[in-house]
Order: sequence, then structure tokens, then C-alpha cells
Amino acid sequence: MPFKPIKLVPADTHVPFMAYHRIAMVASAVLMLLSVVLFFGVGLNYGIDFRGGTLIEIKTTDGPADIGELRDKLGGLGLGDVQIQTFGAPDDVLIRVQEQPGGESAQQAVVDKVKGALGDNVQYRRVEVVGPTVSQELIESGTLAVILAIFGVLVYIWLRFEWQFSVGAVIALVHDVVLTIGMFSALQIEFGLPIIAAILTIVGYSLNDTVVVYDRVRENLRKYKKMPLSDLLNQSINETLSRTVVTSVTTLIALLSLYILGGEVIRGFVFAMIWGVIVGTYSSIFVGAPLLLMLGVKRDWSGLGGAKVKEPGKATASQEARETAS
Repeated sequence: MPFKPIKLVPADTHVPFMAYHRIAMVASAVLMLLSVVLFFGVGLNYGIDFRGGTLIEIKTTDGPADIGELRDKLGGLGLGDVQIQTFGAPDDVLIRVQEQPGGESAQQAVVDKVKGALGDNVQYRRVEVVGPTVSQELIESGTLAVILAIFGVLVYIWLRFEWQFSVGAVIALVHDVVLTIGMFSALQIEFGLPIIAAILTIVGYSLNDTVVVYDRVRENLRKYKKMPLSDLLNQSINETLSRTVVTSVTTLIALLSLYILGGEVIRGFVFAMIWGVIVGTYSSIFVGAPLLLMLGVKRDWSGLGGAKVKEPGKATASQEARETAS
């Protein structure tokens, strides 16, 4: 029996994506506005990385950790918000204690109190104290990293394509970042340094998706100079649809496995990545491409200032030579 390859998407699709671009743009604008309102109104559930506090990693020596017993021991110490969770193996436990008033000495006192309550039946593998000054620096550094990454994308796309592509890609990336922050604000999932790393990864993933579509748009702009731009964008998205879907689905399968089996420590990071892959795929089709239509992307890529219009299949030898060289 001959082997038949599995195809998630047929090779020749004609989905009218651009027919829905206005609905998609309005939905994206509403979701971005809602995310901004949530960020300033509700705020983020900052982790110890950003709020300051104490992180203690232990390993129980008498079998799997009894989280209830640990909560009883540490709950009566009057330390405020104390988070206890296992990660990796059942005997690996992560303890987070909120920042205490009184400066560095107060944070050190937290470590002493926790060690006194837990005794010698556990191994202390890591103790970290993050002060408010360090937390503020982390917030500023994380924000700067995201802004510089997006600015780098702006310059890269501008040099490789045209300014319309650059603006479209950056708006799509800002869309993804804002919606990710809005999701974390709505669900109040802990927002720490791993989430900043996830957002930077989302920027790279979403950019890759958008550039694939833009590359095909540029090729088709050279081929079909009389085709209406909306039809050309539709054709470009459909021609790259199989690659987009296969990449997204396989990435999501890996991320879902990590989310289910990877443990609590990386769950926030993986959740951000799952959301980022979904919203990044959406934005490359329904935000990045339609923005080219709205911004009036350049139609003539022959370098002749738009004076020549090529009929498909009737290119001159000199034009073909220039296109091949480019």
C-alpha cells in the first residue's frame, strides 16, 4: 500500500481571510484597550522577582513532601503571604515569602524563622532574597529589554522590506505583547522574570510568522502587479497557510506536554508561550497582513519608480533578469 503523507491543510486553499479583516481589527483593538484597562485598573500579580521577598528551595529527606504540613508549620510564623509548591520531584519544594518591612535584616530573619520551623529534616538547596531596589531594577530592565527587542524588529524589517512592512510587523508585535499582559492581568497569574523571557520569545516567534507571510506578499507583488491588493494578500496568506498551521500545531503540542508534565515552576512560562503562539499566529494573518492594505504598501518592486506594469507571463528579458538577481 503506497504511503500517503498526512496534511493538516490542503496545498491549494482559498480562504477569504481579508473579507474578515475589519471584524478582526475591531476585535483586536477592543482586546488591546481592555488589556490596557486591566493593566492600569487591576494590575499584575507580580512575583517575588518584582515585588521583593525571599525564595527558599528545599528537598525533603523522608519521602514526598507533605504540603499541608509545611503550610501548617510556616503559616503560624506571621510572615504574610507564603506560597509553597512542589516542582519536578515530589520531594522538591519551593517556598516563597513576601517581602517583610525592615530592610535586609528583616529578610534574613525570615530565612532564620523558616529554617527554625522546618528543622533539620530537609535539605536547603537555594536561598534568595530579592530587595525592593533590585525588584525595581528588574522591572526597568525587563521593560527595556522588550522595548529594545521591538525597536530592533522595526529597524530589521525596515531595512529588509519597506516602512509599511516595518510598521505592520511592529504593530502586530505590540498587539501580541499587550494581549499577553492583559491575559496575565485578567487571570492574575504570577508575573515574574520567566514571563519576561516568554514575552521576548513570543516576539521572536510572532515575528517569524509575520516575516514568512510578508516574504510571500513581496514575491507576489513582483509577480502580479495588476491584482487587487486584498486578493494578493489573500493569496499570499493561503500560500503560507500550511506552513503556518503545521508550525503552530507542532509547537503547541510540545508546549501542552510541558504544561501538563513540566511541573509548577515552568507552568507560568509555558502558559505565556501557549497564549503567545495562538495570538502570534492570529496576528500574522489578521493584523500584520491587513495593515499592509491600510498603509498602502508599495506596488512596484521593479526599481523603475512604478512606471512599468507587468502582465503575468509577459515579462521582458531585462525585467526577468532583474527579478532573478534580486
